[in-house]
Amino acid sequence: MKSLKLYLIVGSILLAIYIIAQLNRPKTVDWSESFSDKEKTPFGTYIIYNQLKDIFPKSQIMPYRQPVYSVIAEDSVKNSSYIIICPGFELTKADYDQLIKYLKKGNDVFIASSYFGKAFDKNLSVKTEVFLKFGKDTASVKFLNPALGQKHYTLDKGAGSIYFSKFDTLHATVIGENVNHKANFIKYSFGKGSLYLAANPKVFSNYSLLKPRGDEYAATALSYMKSSNKLIWDEYYTQGDAGNESPMRVFLSNDALQWAYYIAIFSLLIFVFFEIKRTQRVIPVIEPLNNTTLEFVNVVGQVYYEKRNNANIAQKKILYLLEHLREEYQLKTNKLDSEFTEKLAAKLGIEPAFANKLINYILYISVQERVSDRELIELNKMIEKLYSQSA
Repeated sequence: MKSLKLYLIVGSILLAIYIIAQLNRPKTVDWSESFSDKEKTPFGTYIIYNQLKDIFPKSQIMPYRQPVYSVIAEDSVKNSSYIIICPGFELTKADYDQLIKYLKKGNDVFIASSYFGKAFDKNLSVKTEVFLKFGKDTASVKFLNPALGQKHYTLDKGAGSIYFSKFDTLHATVIGENVNHKANFIKYSFGKGSLYLAANPKVFSNYSLLKPRGDEYAATALSYMKSSNKLIWDEYYTQGDAGNESPMRVFLSNDALQWAYYIAIFSLLIFVFFEIKRTQRVIPVIEPLNNTTLEFVNVVGQVYYEKRNNANIAQKKILYLLEHLREEYQLKTNKLDSEFTEKLAAKLGIEPAFANKLINYILYISVQERVSDRELIELNKMIEKLYSQSA
């Protein structure tokens, strides 16, 4: 008992010293490129998000934390505009096809990113590069529209250093460029809709908007989009899927709370270790339960067969597959994109074409309200093939 008291006293003193040190520690500036509208850090987008009403006074601002396909497939976002500001942008084939349909219906899309992914490279020949100049992180940019007065905007912290090294010059219109006459703001037309691509997302960050004339540049760039009744603001590419949010994720995002959590766990483990050494209880012999797995499977199968809810069965098979990939191969399944598909093929040793086909089919089934017997059988065959090839 004396050793336990001594441990508690020493632990309390160390914890008190740590808390005092944390409270008196000078706060460091977080320069991470989050582009989150919840962040007031230099490279967050808190200011531009809260100023959207001033730029688009007649629009209803609608934030979404879902992939592109899931957002614009809804009927509630018709006759709208879509803004995505993120560090990197990647679309699946289904996302890209749905985006083009959305544009052809007369909607505008504005994407500010330093990387636009394989889908845009393949279909629009879009690639970006960084212009590096030793000893300087400033750059000058401007709009090419003569009506805007050919003003030059000076940006620092690398906010204007990215440009389009490749794009479809036959179908794209250059709207803005840097001091080296490299395009950094372009437009593609699809039917009655327009796709605006900006290669410098930092221009729309809190830091840039607080610099002289920074807010003027950002507002002018966004004003190229037509005014619509609804304005979709993307949060998926900066904060992830809303369905994956958890209290522990928020808890561990704070350094002080994170260390407090680790100390508490470490202290608890030491306490349990000491208690185990002090008292060892006799473990009673428990007879194993009868194996009724087969009866249970038969009952559950009969219930599902009578209901014939193929969509529910398909969703459960997909969930079990993703859980298997997380547990056995440590694959992150919160984002089923091309990067995930490549990792899946590499880790399981399967053909990349089959991996891509499976993921695309899972994305297709996931959004269906009704699933036919044929589609369910096809999904089951593909999943069984994955298990057999990876065995």
